[in-house]
Amino acid sequence: MNETLLAALLAEIRATSKYAHVSDALVRRIGARELAVRRKFKEAVQETRNKLHQVGGLYQPGRMRYGEWLERIAVESPPDDALRDAMSHHASTRERLPILDSFYARIFDGLPPVHSVLDVACGLNPLAVPWMRLEHGATYHAVDIYADMMQFLGAALPLLDVQAHCEVRDVISDPPSEPVDVAFVLKTLPCLEQVDKDAGRRLLDAIRARTLIVSYPTRSVSGRNVGMAQQYAERFDALVAGRGWEIERLEFENELVFRVSTAR
Repeated sequence: MNETLLAALLAEIRATSKYAHVSDALVRRIGARELAVRRKFKEAVQETRNKLHQVGGLYQPGRMRYGEWLERIAVESPPDDALRDAMSHHASTRERLPILDSFYARIFDGLPPVHSVLDVACGLNPLAVPWMRLEHGATYHAVDIYADMMQFLGAALPLLDVQAHCEVRDVISDPPSEPVDVAFVLKTLPCLEQVDKDAGRRLLDAIRARTLIVSYPTRSVSGRNVGMAQQYAERFDALVAGRGWEIERLEFENELVFRVSTAR
């Protein structure tokens, strides 16, 4: 790989505010692949942007006002309205806001005490901590591709009575493996598989969680119902075949959830 061309591609991607804070590792890996198959440099840059849009940019349609949100979370007691407002600015968590109470009540129902959480490609989901049933002072590992988002969550989560470990990470090439009680992989696998078709399998192989929460969207970001639930259920069945896991299916209006006991 021509490192000069790859460095130039990274600079092009960084020049746009939308992708200025995205993981270098992810941009370089996607960019290297596109440079290898595209005839023109501009085509490689555009296709890299397209992939980044699919895995992250699509879910952040507007400006992320991290400073304003952090200030509100710090001063409002309880901060529920501030947290809901912030979560409304990310497509994934915005869809979940109308069912936030029932969503986490069903997910945590009957689980043993939860002292540690891993949230993969977390977006703003960690802001839902007050709706989760975590033990006092629980550890929350949040990983995503946006450095500015991880900085914000690193400051916000201690205000919500959890210990924060927030990390910029390309989970496709470097899946997390620290042991935890619960791991969230919420509406994440389809995004990862846009970049690497085998990324979902490798991620599930790597995660070490007593309980694994995997979900899929049942509607497109624009709200269309195009048979996604059946398609994703079949895909998940293929991913977990032969693992011997105990799996419970939970259905919500816009989200299909699998609660998995892994015995790990």
